[in-house]
Amino acid sequence: MAKIGIITDSNSGITQKQAKELGIYVLPMPFMVNEETYYEDISLSQEEFYERLANGDDVVTSQPSPESVMNLWDSVLGECDEIVHIPMSSGLSGSCQSAMMLAQDYDGRVQVVNNQRISVTQRQSALDALKLVKEGKSAEEIKLFLEEDKFNSSIYIMLDTLYYLKKGGRITPAAAALGTLLRLKPVLQIQGDKLDAFAKARTSSQGKTIMINAIKNDMINRFGGVDKDKIWLQIAHSHNAEAAGALKEELSEIFPGFDIHTDPLSLSIACHIGPGSLAIACCKKI
Repeated sequence: MAKIGIITDSNSGITQKQAKELGIYVLPMPFMVNEETYYEDISLSQEEFYERLANGDDVVTSQPSPESVMNLWDSVLGECDEIVHIPMSSGLSGSCQSAMMLAQDYDGRVQVVNNQRISVTQRQSALDALKLVKEGKSAEEIKLFLEEDKFNSSIYIMLDTLYYLKKGGRITPAAAALGTLLRLKPVLQIQGDKLDAFAKARTSSQGKTIMINAIKNDMINRFGGVDKDKIWLQIAHSHNAEAAGALKEELSEIFPGFDIHTDPLSLSIACHIGPGSLAIACCKKI
């Protein structure tokens, strides 16, 4: 049976330490801070990232270089026969398309998964891939399975500020000013390849209620019911650990018996939405 290596990137929220414990590989995502390159969880920690944002430094996302991707693949292929590479959603970054092009030179030994996930849902895809390896699936079979499973996840994110959406040109300055004046808490949605507006809340409490109802609706109408044996339930946040802990307690009462995983949001999303956000996500168990 072929030995298969599982690779994802740091947008999954899986740290380098956790990757070693799990037996997978994590490609660190690069960032430009004041035109200097840093790598997530290597030379740029979560704490440092938010310090740089707070200082007003120019922080922008970047794609991994072809050399860094191929060097990792070549290293893994020194130990494994095949690779399943799970990058962040193709709708949120060009790194997936770049990896698919690079894989053409590897004679089918590298299978790049375009299953349009990010953060805690991308993490779950990597864990699902590990499970499928243990079941004896080939790299190509795992890729096809994960791509067919891509819409079996949802993320809802409540923002604390509109500043970073305005800074990135995703909303107009006028819309940001009006939203700030009205103290709106926008709720965004990630399903498939898009980050879209979902609802507007006046308070954090109302925003949490909107997200909880949306997740419950997805469980019932898309994923086969509110069932801990069928659904993974997750929380993510950007520099908002205390609120995430309180949300976990609230969700534990609403969804008793669910094992709720909590992670910081990937820095690639945090770069565009800023600190203080809260997210609720779910994935259908394979």
